[in-house]
This record gives sequence, structure tokens and C-alpha cells, in this order.
Amino acid sequence: MEPVKQEQIQDQPQPQVKRLALIASKGTLDWAYPPFILASTAAALDMQVAVFFTFYGLPLLLKDLKAKVSPHSNPAMPMKMPFGPEGFQSFAWPIPNLVSGNIPGFNTFATKMMKKTFEKKGVATIEQLRESCVELDVRLIACQMTLDVFGFSKEDFIDECELGGAATFLEFAADADISLFV
Repeated sequence: MEPVKQEQIQDQPQPQVKRLALIASKGTLDWAYPPFILASTAAALDMQVAVFFTFYGLPLLLKDLKAKVSPHSNPAMPMKMPFGPEGFQSFAWPIPNLVSGNIPGFNTFATKMMKKTFEKKGVATIEQLRESCVELDVRLIACQMTLDVFGFSKEDFIDECELGGAATFLEFAADADISLFV
């Protein structure tokens, strides 16, 4: 068998790097997971990834991340308890929107329960997933227009995010293999 020559290796077509373009427009705790899970997973699979954070998704890039659950805006959300006997934990508590939307502190309670459930199941926190994205060189693009409209400043956000408008994101997304709105 003849050895492969260097010029033969160089003549072979190089595989095209795949690209994932995501738009994150929601900032509640339950909606924070999809963009960070998808972005970090794609980057771990050697894809180029950019996430455009706009409108209510923009606070996911704040240094002081305070995402909460909003159960009254998601009637499909089951409320299972992360503690107690097995039967108690497995029951999906049917909490009507009228109750969840009108009891003071219910969002805080639901947020604590979801975080406790995720911790018990070994799910990474939003902060951990965001840090994974940073370590994997995911482009985290904060919408400049939203930043201006909502009165944020660059200093409010993690250092690794970049500011850009729709054109910045669309330059990346134009060549994306996968584009998602999450």
C-alpha cells in the first residue's frame, strides 16, 4: 500500500461547518432553557452558533440573571412537587390560571419549585448553560434597538455578549443550515 501524499490530502474537499441561528425573544425561566440548550449542544457538535436576544429575551444576558416562571401565562405547565412522598410528587397539580395569576408570590413559588425539580433531576442552571455557551464560543448578540428601547446599557450585560442590530444577526443567519425562533 502506497503512503498518502500531502497534496492528495489537500485536494480532498473539506467538510462544511454547519451553522445554527437562534432568536430568543422570551425571558422567563422555562423559555430560557431552549436557546441555551440548543446553542450549547450545537456548539459542542462543532457547529457555528449565534443567538439573537431581542425584546423579553434580552434580560437573559444580564449579569444579574433573575429569570422566573410565569405559570399563569402557560396553562400547559404542570405543577409537580419536587419533594414529599412519590405519589405526591407524581401528581400534576391542576392550578387554574385564575389562581396562579392572582395569588401574590405565586411566580416566586413556582420558580423555586421548578428550580428545585431541575436540581433534583440534575439539569444545569441557566447560568451554567449560558457559561457553556460562552466557553464554546457561541455568539450571544444583544439587540441594540431593544437595549435602547428598554433603557439598558452595555455594562448591564455579561462581557461576552456583543451588541448588534438585525443586520448583524441576519449576516450570520443568511448562511445558517438551521434557523429557529425559540
